[in-house]
Amino acid sequence: MDTNRILAVIPGYQEGQRIASVVERTRVFLPVVVVDDGSTDDTAARAEAAGATVLAQRPNAGKGAALRRGFRYALEQGCEAIVTLDADGQHDPAEIPLFLAAFEGSRPELVIGRRDFGEMPPVRRLSNSLGGWVFSAAVGQNVPDNQSGYRLIGRRLMTALLDSEEHGFEFEVEMIARCIALGLPIGWVPIRTIYEGEPSHIRPWAHFTSFLRVSRDARRIVRGSDRRRS
Repeated sequence: MDTNRILAVIPGYQEGQRIASVVERTRVFLPVVVVDDGSTDDTAARAEAAGATVLAQRPNAGKGAALRRGFRYALEQGCEAIVTLDADGQHDPAEIPLFLAAFEGSRPELVIGRRDFGEMPPVRRLSNSLGGWVFSAAVGQNVPDNQSGYRLIGRRLMTALLDSEEHGFEFEVEMIARCIALGLPIGWVPIRTIYEGEPSHIRPWAHFTSFLRVSRDARRIVRGSDRRRS
């Protein structure tokens, strides 16, 4: 596979202490683009010093907007796919070859890293388990991990998502719904579930109610595509 046509895109906000290590380990496999989402620390400087191309997004606009900024850059560069991973070290760059192998094999337009919910802290485990049941019911098929940010995304899906208006985690959920609605194949690879004792910033009720809203939107996206094909 020509990995020169695949980039790693890492959205980052206030990750000055960790971004350099993530960039250095990712560059072993792919060129790296960091989208600095309005950080006020040295995230951008440390990422650039570690060898990343840095795109500045001002002001802070959320992960979804940062990812779309990365999509536009990758599409302009003629990339056929990107690999997205988080800047906080919760994704192991050594697993990038799993995504590349899955893409080279059957050419899915979306490859998602599937985590082991049993390895998560209790609040995150509950949030992801409930979210999985709700979302799978909404889109009419089993989606074992809808919030993992470790993904490979193909050119067609990136292009289709440029008009999204989601800014936070909801964007990654919408991404799956759009992929299903377009009839594009989805692949899965198992990945490590890494939590190093950091406190959870999830507000369970606010997160769940927001997830219910995005799941209703996903249901409309998928059902709308079904009606158009019938």
